[in-house]
Amino acid sequence: MFETIVLTLRVAAVATLLNLPLALALGWMVVKKRVRGAFILDVLASLPLAVPPVVVGYLLLLLLGRRGPIGSVVESSLGLEIAFTWVAAVLAAAVVSFPLVARAVMTAMEEVDERLERSARTLGAGTVRVAFTITLPLAYRGILAGVLLGFIRALSEFGATIIVAGNIPGKTQTVPLAIYDSIQLGRGGETRLLVLVALALALATLAAHNWLLGRSRGRRA
Repeated sequence: MFETIVLTLRVAAVATLLNLPLALALGWMVVKKRVRGAFILDVLASLPLAVPPVVVGYLLLLLLGRRGPIGSVVESSLGLEIAFTWVAAVLAAAVVSFPLVARAVMTAMEEVDERLERSARTLGAGTVRVAFTITLPLAYRGILAGVLLGFIRALSEFGATIIVAGNIPGKTQTVPLAIYDSIQLGRGGETRLLVLVALALALATLAAHNWLLGRSRGRRA
């Protein structure tokens, strides 16, 4: 069970780390740069929220499988398989949780006073300097809250993971998949313990998320 918990935390953490730079780049393009096609980018980023996770898992399997455009290239060039590995579990968790991180990042960036950013530009600051000295410092609490929300979603991911990564004990079996297994096998005690673990992880992360949101609202007030 300890191995399953560690794997779950690792998958969720790596998925969240993958999502953060992508969410920051998307937020900057949509909110600050307002690039052409920003509406389409926003819709595509939110799409995993609108479709069943098993659909996300199936599409990832088509891409990452041995005959998929990505999986076949990785296997032929590096001799590695992606599908049905912990890497596939990470990618599934990342795709499913990305909309939550992206929406939070965009909301946090929207709340930064644009007059401050314009003032910095008039003083000669470039885009990168404005981002790192004005936008991100003022938006970091909202961004961090979004990161935690994405982490929670990655912890609880089931549907996409079981399709593209499988349910392999010690390899791809996360806590939600282990709960499913224990229910199927009628292991009531193990099920209850795993459920308590899942609840504890979710409550701890939600508490940190809500605390950060409270701090962010208090600062704006």
